[in-house]
Amino acid sequence: MSDKKGWKDFFNGFAPLYMNESFTRNTVKEVDFIIEELAIKPGSRILDIGCGTGRHSVELARRGYKMTGVDWSSGMLAMAKKAAEKAGVEVELIQCDAAKYKAADKFDAAICLCEGAFALLGKDDDPLERDLAVLLNINRALKLSGKFVLTTLNAMQKIRKSKQDDVEKGLFDPVNIVETIEMEYDSAGGKECARLREKGYLGSELKLLLKMAGFRTKNVWGGTAGNWGKRTILLDEMEIMAVAVKESGD
Repeated sequence: MSDKKGWKDFFNGFAPLYMNESFTRNTVKEVDFIIEELAIKPGSRILDIGCGTGRHSVELARRGYKMTGVDWSSGMLAMAKKAAEKAGVEVELIQCDAAKYKAADKFDAAICLCEGAFALLGKDDDPLERDLAVLLNINRALKLSGKFVLTTLNAMQKIRKSKQDDVEKGLFDPVNIVETIEMEYDSAGGKECARLREKGYLGSELKLLLKMAGFRTKNVWGGTAGNWGKRTILLDEMEIMAVAVKESGD
């Protein structure tokens, strides 16, 4: 087993297995939901930040939307390219850290789903600074009044499952609501171990961060993959969803 790695290494190694996960089986229904919320016509340009294997981008492209997917994992983007080729659709794929991405053109709408680029922290990342940088880049990429759908980790679930012992061991930061986990995964080099940090968000905190980035939040709902809906957040569910509109910015 190698030394502990980070998120990019984890996703590169995990990419070939990602679509075997149960939460990836509801792509069609999730895209139905996205189209309803974005309320834009086919032919519109959509930015998919943290696109991963491209499951949402490819399905949206199948329905006539012009898709650009951004991800920092070469392994995930390789899978996205194969998926687009298999579906016979065109998806522009860009390898870049979402916190550093600068869009060349303006988009009609944006999505950032399943923690592809948001709430996942490097060893030295400040939780709010990094995620605010991601949101600012998405805001700059959007046309004024462009809609944005985001799913992220639920702080309440992390708080409710954590113990004081986790705080003492440095596995849970109650100030920033950041959890540190270690995960083993298979890669071409054999078993690897990643030490990973991820942040949970309260709805109020998420709304404030979106406001700082130039968005107005329309709704915050339960957003766990496989169980999206216009519904109240469940305290122990993994993810929440925000639907926002660009109100100011470049």
